Amino acid sequence: MNAARAGPVARLRADKCRPICYNWVMASLLDRISIDPNVCFGKPCIRGARIGVSLILDFLASGQSDADILSAWPNLQPEDIRAALAYAAELS
Repeated sequence: MNAARAGPVARLRADKCRPICYNWVMASLLDRISIDPNVCFGKPCIRGARIGVSLILDFLASGQSDADILSAWPNLQPEDIRAALAYAAELS
C-alpha cells in the first residue's frame, strides 16, 4: 500500500519499522563484503569470491544488468550485487 494513501496507523508502523528494518538489511548485506590485506590487495570484495566491489559497481555503472553480471560470475548471488551497492552507499 502506498504510504501517502495509508491511514495514520499504517504510516506510523511503516515509520517505526523503517530504521530497524533498514539497519538490519544493510548490516546483513555489508556482512557479505570482506576487506583483507591478503585478498584483492586489501580492497573490498565479495566474501569468498575474490570479486572486487569496484568491479561490480563499474559493470552496473556501464549499464550491465544484474543478470549479465550473474551470468559472467556464476558464483555470485543477487545479494552480492546489492551488497556492493550498499557498501558504496555507506561510503557516500
